[in-house]
Amino acid sequence: MAANNIKPVRCAIYTRKSTEHGLELEFNSLDAQREACEAYIKSQASQGWRVLPQPYDDPAYSGGNLDRPALKQLLADIQFGLIDVIVVYKIDRLTRSLADFAKLVETFDRKSISFVAVTQQFNTTSSMGRLTLNVLLSFAQFERELASERVRDKVAASRRKGKWTGGTIPLGYEAKNKKLIINSKEAETVRTIFKQYLELKSFSLLVQDLDRRGIVTKRRETKVPKYRGGIPFTYGPLAHVLKNRVYLGEVHHGGNWYAAEHKPILDQKTFDQVQALLAENRVTTETRRSTGCALLTGKLRDDRGNRMSPSFTVKNGIRYRFYISRAVLHGRKTQAGSVARISAQLIEDIIISAIRERLALGAQTPDDQLRSHVVDSVAEVVVYPRKITISLQPDNSEVINIPWRAPIKNAPPPAPPSANTDQPEPKLLQAIVRAHAWLRDLQNNKFESVEALAASVKLHPKVVRQELRYAFVAPSITETILTGDQSPMLTLARIPKTLPLTWSGQCRVLGF
Repeated sequence: MAANNIKPVRCAIYTRKSTEHGLELEFNSLDAQREACEAYIKSQASQGWRVLPQPYDDPAYSGGNLDRPALKQLLADIQFGLIDVIVVYKIDRLTRSLADFAKLVETFDRKSISFVAVTQQFNTTSSMGRLTLNVLLSFAQFERELASERVRDKVAASRRKGKWTGGTIPLGYEAKNKKLIINSKEAETVRTIFKQYLELKSFSLLVQDLDRRGIVTKRRETKVPKYRGGIPFTYGPLAHVLKNRVYLGEVHHGGNWYAAEHKPILDQKTFDQVQALLAENRVTTETRRSTGCALLTGKLRDDRGNRMSPSFTVKNGIRYRFYISRAVLHGRKTQAGSVARISAQLIEDIIISAIRERLALGAQTPDDQLRSHVVDSVAEVVVYPRKITISLQPDNSEVINIPWRAPIKNAPPPAPPSANTDQPEPKLLQAIVRAHAWLRDLQNNKFESVEALAASVKLHPKVVRQELRYAFVAPSITETILTGDQSPMLTLARIPKTLPLTWSGQCRVLGF
């Protein structure tokens, strides 16, 4: 009767092997580990120990980190309360890192999980048991680091002799008997890439040319689909190919290149010409990226699913920020959405206003707090030609739709002057709304000066002063602009930079 009152103890067996060697055997190391663990659990049957049927096996995974599928599943089952005891053959099967083991022990303690190594008896509930465990782990970590040093030294010596020691096989070669052998078809592709770059002198044009020719990255046979290749070239992989000295018959190690055993695909003259052109283009077409003040980094997409990255340009000493579709950055303009580029200030103001309204935040809410709310609340923003959608955290279940107008790619030419569009001009409308908001902030002493206001919106004071003039446009003109009844000739570009102070003078200048 007493035996029936013993609470069952659910035991999970974890096994691991560092290499693939021997896994093909009918009875391999993982099987031996599991058999020993099962025997130990049976010896504790009087205490209610029972083996869980779920296997937790990691074949060919290093113990130097926690990035192992079976271990992740084990930790997930622990979080769900499905395990009481973890049983391993030896402590180093679980991990060979003291730091990682400290994390695991913390997780085990939090869930009151016991830990047993069947060939190393210790009790982790006592200070002496923990000391013994740490000593064992120290030796396991020392053994792993010593083996790593031996491998690194061997690789360094082999590379200095020009031998191929493994790694990602470059386009143009195949690996046979631990040597690089030229793949004639791929080698011709490599020569074509170098030849066309010298002819076109532009990454953008080269990407389009390779797309027309159907040239893609190297196809590989891997377990992970992400690394199988066979996809169209983008700027990064293309630059890697054009800079790779492997095609000159060299191998790389420790920042140096050594003459290799494999045969070259390119001649020195062609390679040097390409490097000179790359250096020239790098100087003349400097890429400017700005993420420090980009509120929507990682959240903004065009209507074809491309992420929009923050960037900027400088004109007359003034810095203009914008977001641009990555399809454009990768040289594939045809794959970009309807709105491939948008003013950063415009889209950020729209999103901030929407979040302010949804959270019912007052006009006096500091800008830093507003931006923090946007970062915390917004999961994704998608820009369409006539609307902007904001998906909110945490599960994208709530969506805010904001009507707006944006220029459409390949749009028809504008209507003749006699036509009436009945729609407000977007840029002009945005300028007027923003100018009134800035003027209200200055009147309410939110900012001490125009310079302080310009610093908060990250614009040059000259730009802010210039745009503040739209807050003083005659009410009749403003109303006409808002209703969209104005002549198509009245656009942001056609309003003079200096308007008369009197409303009658403004109407006269603008033809009202």
